[in-house]
Amino acid sequence: MKAIQVSRTGGPEVLETVEVERPATAAKQALVRLEAVGVNFIDVYHRTGLYKLQLPFVPGSEGAGVVEAVGEGVTRLRVGDRVAYAMVPGAYAEYAAVPEEKLVVLPAGIDAKTAAAAMLQGMTAHYLAVSTFPLRDGQTALVHAAAGGVGALLVQVAKQRGARVFGTASTRHLGIARDAGADAVIDYTTTDFEDEVMRATDGRGVDVVYDSVGKTTFDKSLAVLARRGMLVLFGQSSGPVSPLDPARLAKNSLFFTRPSLAAYSATYDELNWRAGKVFDWIASGRLRVRVDRELPLRDAAAAHRALEARQTTGKVLLIP
Repeated sequence: MKAIQVSRTGGPEVLETVEVERPATAAKQALVRLEAVGVNFIDVYHRTGLYKLQLPFVPGSEGAGVVEAVGEGVTRLRVGDRVAYAMVPGAYAEYAAVPEEKLVVLPAGIDAKTAAAAMLQGMTAHYLAVSTFPLRDGQTALVHAAAGGVGALLVQVAKQRGARVFGTASTRHLGIARDAGADAVIDYTTTDFEDEVMRATDGRGVDVVYDSVGKTTFDKSLAVLARRGMLVLFGQSSGPVSPLDPARLAKNSLFFTRPSLAAYSATYDELNWRAGKVFDWIASGRLRVRVDRELPLRDAAAAHRALEARQTTGKVLLIP
C-alpha cells in the first residue's frame, strides 16, 4: 500500500511517499480502508521532532473509512462498517490497523470526509467547552485562532452554551470567525487583544481563554482573565510557552490547565459519547464543519506547508 513516511525530522520535504506492507490486523484491532485522513497541527510537531516519535514513522492520527477485516476478540465491529477514529498513529496511508476501542461507527448521513474533518477537532471543541471549562449561559470566553479548524467549531459550541464569545483572527479571516458566531472579532495583526477585551468587558476580563497559539498569546491571555478565570492552553502553534511561576496565578486566583483530547476520551464509553454528540450536532445543523481543502495523499507536504503558513481556514483532508 502507499503511505507517507518520515525517516528524518525536518520541514515538509521529509514527507515521502513510499510503498509499505499493508498492516496486519492483531487481536482486538480492525483493518480500516481509509477514505479520508485528517491533517492536524500535531502532525507538524511530530514531523519536526518537537514531539518525538521513533523513526521512521507514518504520521497522522485521524481518519475515516470502511472496516475491511477484524482481528480476534473484536465484538463491536463488522466488516463493512463505516468508522472513524482519532489519536491512533499511522493515518497517512491507504490502510490502518486501529484498536476497536478507538473506532466509532458512523451514523447514517455522516460521510467519511465529514467524519475525518470532525473527529479530532470536533471532539476537542466539545471537551473544551463542555468538560474542561463547562461554559454556562452568560459567561464570557476568548477563543484564539477563531477561524481555524478547532477555533471555528469551538466558537459555535460556546455560543450553543450561551456564552458571549470574543474571537481573534487575522485580517482576512475575520469573516469566518464572525460567521461561526463570535460576538466580537479582534484582528490580532492590528489590534492589541488585551486592550480590546478589557475595554469591551469594562475591565472585568473574561471567564475563560481557550488558547491554541501558546508563546505569542500566553501572557496577555493570563492578563485578560476575570477573577477566578481559567486559561486553557490546548496548543502551541506559535511555539512552546516558557515555564510558569505559579505565583502569577495569585492575582485574581486564576486557574491554568494544559488538557489533551486523550485524557478526555480515555475510555470507549467517553469517546463514543463525545463523538456521538459531535455527529448529532452536525446532523442537526447546529455545528458546521468547514473543510478548507482536500488533497491527494501524495501531497501531504503541501498540506503541511499550508497549515504552517496559516493559509487554512478549516480542515485539511488527505484523500488516499
